[in-house]
Amino acid sequence: MNDQEFDLMDELYFVQPYSYLLETLNWEEKSLLSTLQSLYSQGYIKCLDDPDTERFGEVDVLKEGKKLYFLATKNGLMAHNTL
Repeated sequence: MNDQEFDLMDELYFVQPYSYLLETLNWEEKSLLSTLQSLYSQGYIKCLDDPDTERFGEVDVLKEGKKLYFLATKNGLMAHNTL
């Protein structure tokens, strides 16, 4: 997990919308989306359509990320806390 992924994981202990992440981290959208995609592909985060509805199946975060919510997975939390 690189520094940017680590910083993003700090924000995902609770369900967060894309807009919150963008505002809080103050990153460029392309950078935020690519980091979310990286964490998702590693199984460290999951995607949700709304705060209570998890998205199952493959998600293209680069295309759909702006309308999604995100949450760290158990594996993601374990990886984040062992660094």
